[in-house]
Amino acid sequence: MKKHKENVLVAGATGATGRKVINLLKESQYFNPVAMIRKESQKAQFEMDNIETVLGDLEEDVSHVTKNIDKVVFAAGSNGKKVDTVDREGAKRLMDASKKERVQKFVMLSSMGADKPELAGELREYMEAKANADDYLRISTLDYAIVRPGALTDKAGIGKIQLGDSLDKSGSISRDDVAQTLVRSLHDNAAHNRTFEILTGETLIGKAMDKVAKRDEYVIS
Repeated sequence: MKKHKENVLVAGATGATGRKVINLLKESQYFNPVAMIRKESQKAQFEMDNIETVLGDLEEDVSHVTKNIDKVVFAAGSNGKKVDTVDREGAKRLMDASKKERVQKFVMLSSMGADKPELAGELREYMEAKANADDYLRISTLDYAIVRPGALTDKAGIGKIQLGDSLDKSGSISRDDVAQTLVRSLHDNAAHNRTFEILTGETLIGKAMDKVAKRDEYVIS
């Protein structure tokens, strides 16, 4: 019997990484993407690809956006313009809405360095917001995965990453590979209540994610 596809809400669907997540979900045999958009004018770009949309603004009440949603990917970001209202409080509002509707998993796109915002220089305020949102998710009772990539690039993905609880170094990774990792994290047997960092590496994403299911600390290069 064919398994019912799970509805996955993508916050930040119109962003560079979020759109890549949407495209991967569209091709998935397990998931059905639902793009969260802020404006009616953004509907067309998704409807032409037969992708469902839901209207919602992270700066306002979003309790309606998680109805009939099985899982969530938070890939939204304010580019430093609305750190408090979007990156922190907006994320929390969506977590609260997810709890209310008993969403099965919440996958958060965070950032490497969020665990040490005091070292982030001019990005300190942003990192503090991400850290606060991550902490809120950890105590939310939602099943979660918190994915912390290094600097994002627009290079073509290679399908290989380095992954660890803490990689202890800086680096970069393509948005393609980050999107793949986010989608992999949606599976029930992957990244169960885990926080991990990723950079470009030598291990296939699927193989690296298989290791995330283990409870011991790890670094996979």
